Amino acid sequence: MSTEPTGERLAELRRAFAAIDADGDGFITEAEFRGHFPDLPAEAIGSLNRVGDSDGDGRFSFEEFVRLVYRG
Repeated sequence: MSTEPTGERLAELRRAFAAIDADGDGFITEAEFRGHFPDLPAEAIGSLNRVGDSDGDGRFSFEEFVRLVYRG
């Protein structure tokens, strides 16, 4: 089994990323997460940042997003 998404799954992830990336700059910020998921608790946002923001720049690139949400 591949550890990387391909084909339609990758396209789905791109669409999901674009839906959250409100300003279309290619990154998802905490504010965009909050805007897209208003009921997400603050501790969940903090956990996402700790686990998913691998370069520590305070936002998620598409690659970080894929690593965060893709589970095979």
